[in-house]
Order: sequence, then structure tokens, then C-alpha cells
Amino acid sequence: MRPLFHPSVEDVTVEAVLHALSDPVRVAIFAQIDGSECSQNCSNFLNMSERTIPKSTLSQHFKALRDAGLIRGERRGIEMHNTSRCAEIDKRFPGLIAAIVKAHSIQSEQKLRADKAAKRASASRSAPK
Repeated sequence: MRPLFHPSVEDVTVEAVLHALSDPVRVAIFAQIDGSECSQNCSNFLNMSERTIPKSTLSQHFKALRDAGLIRGERRGIEMHNTSRCAEIDKRFPGLIAAIVKAHSIQSEQKLRADKAAKRASASRSAPK
């Protein structure tokens, strides 16, 4: 099996970080990994945002996050465990990752509220009078 590529923190670029986190699924994966106290198994992310993500697609998302230097992957038997490299990146680009994760959190909360409001409005329109 090939060894995993993890760029040194000096090789991490703002452009790579922004590109990796420009995808909604990847930013959601990273936010969950970053907010976790322990490493996260790749299979924890198979069902995200009301849909199932194919394993092959999930592998590509994790590769993009690894290549950008955002996560560190470690093989444990047949499982891949991922941890955030936020502390390392924060030394290079102070506040960058925290700002992106916070913005993602705000956006997710707003979308959740809008979805709930739309469901209530739909339910009230379809309710018998």
C-alpha cells in the first residue's frame, strides 16, 4: 500500500486551503473532524446532509483535505483515521481556519432554520381547512 502524502506545514498555501474547503461536503467533513476530540474514521461520513456519499467520492474528498494539509490520515488496519492539522496551520495562517469553520457553522445554522421554516409553511398549506 502506498504511503499517504501529508505536506509539511511550510508547504501549505492559502489557495490550497481555500480550494479544499470550497466544496460544501469537504468543509462539513473538516468542520466535524476539527470539532472532534479524537480521530474520525472515514466511514463516519458516509451519510452527510440527508444523503449517502459513495465511498469512492468520500475518498476523493479526504485526499483533497490531506493534500491541502488540513488533515492527517493514519491507517489502522483497514480503517483510515483522520485528525485535524488546524493547530499547525493556525501557526502559519493565524485565524484562517477558525474563520472558515465559523462561517460554515453560521451558514449551516441559517440553512437549517430556512429548511425548517419551509417545512412548516408547506405543512400549513397542505393541512385540511
